[in-house]
Amino acid sequence: MSAVIEQSSLRLLFVSTPVGSLGSGEGGGVELTLLNTVQVLAGRGYRVTVLAPLGSEVPNAQVIGVEGQGQVPAQTQTRITPIVMPPQSVLANLWQCAHAMQSDYDLIVNFAYDWLPFFLTPFFHTPVAHLVSMGSLTDAMDAAIAAVAHRYPARIGVYTRTQAETFAFADRCVLLGSGLDLSRYDFCETPDAGLAWLGRISPEKGLEDAVAAAEATELPLKILGRIQDSDYFEQIQRQFPQAPIEYLGFLPTAEMQAVLRRCRALLVTSRWVEAFGNVLIEALACGVPVIAYRRGGPAEIVRHGETGWLVEPDSVAGLIKGIQTLSHIDRWACRSQAEAEFSLEALGDRTEAWFTTLLHHK
Repeated sequence: MSAVIEQSSLRLLFVSTPVGSLGSGEGGGVELTLLNTVQVLAGRGYRVTVLAPLGSEVPNAQVIGVEGQGQVPAQTQTRITPIVMPPQSVLANLWQCAHAMQSDYDLIVNFAYDWLPFFLTPFFHTPVAHLVSMGSLTDAMDAAIAAVAHRYPARIGVYTRTQAETFAFADRCVLLGSGLDLSRYDFCETPDAGLAWLGRISPEKGLEDAVAAAEATELPLKILGRIQDSDYFEQIQRQFPQAPIEYLGFLPTAEMQAVLRRCRALLVTSRWVEAFGNVLIEALACGVPVIAYRRGGPAEIVRHGETGWLVEPDSVAGLIKGIQTLSHIDRWACRSQAEAEFSLEALGDRTEAWFTTLLHHK
């Protein structure tokens, strides 16, 4: 590590996503990223405090709960949706707290994909860095992130090159990837017959394609994740009344991986450009091959023909072919990729390097 990090016992303030409390699953993959980043940095001696919506739970860190109404998830908006903040906004309350507390910290890290933290960045004397958890979704967000990217070199962290390239300022983004505590995921060499689908249940995730593939192959599909759009899920069940599906809900990691590791494959069917896909590396950590659309972050994660299959976007036929050729995939290769690329140690190294660079440019 550089002298900047070695000589500093950095005091870090992480400001969470405002769409729901940590542990609820409402925040999707960014929740897991925040929790794992806290874990690895706390283990390396950093003092981490997390500002988050009331009811949040974060091991290894002090948590300050903040009241307020949650934000509407950005992925439900159109490109021209204006900036909207609800009354008694938890987002506004989080950042009011961060501003009042900033003198107690060396660095503030924003995990919210929302306009306000980017707008406020110049008004903080403590540096504010941003983990951008999604690709380009709205014109207003693009402009807000771009303003920070051009004024403050190295302040914008992203998961993947594919995600960065959805923005006009891709060359100013720092690639961070993601990582897991691999000790929490057990390898399974001999799975059951079923398939898995894991994620927020909302239209952009394309669950209906996975259900259609399960129906066509007559293989049971276990569905895990938070229902964000109940009407959408009910529509899928009406559309495929005979499909062999089982909804298991949003489960804690220990229970989730106990189900996932017994599956023959994880199906990833997103209809939008995923920034990364933490569910993919969770599957790989269990030795579970991934069959994913060749779109967004998953295309940078899956090693085609080695740890899974990348298929034509929105092609149920492609999913079916991938399922039928799973015997070509070595489950140990899946676990080995997770160990080599997606460990907590690798995440910690990349994050520390980011902090060193951005503090040098502050």
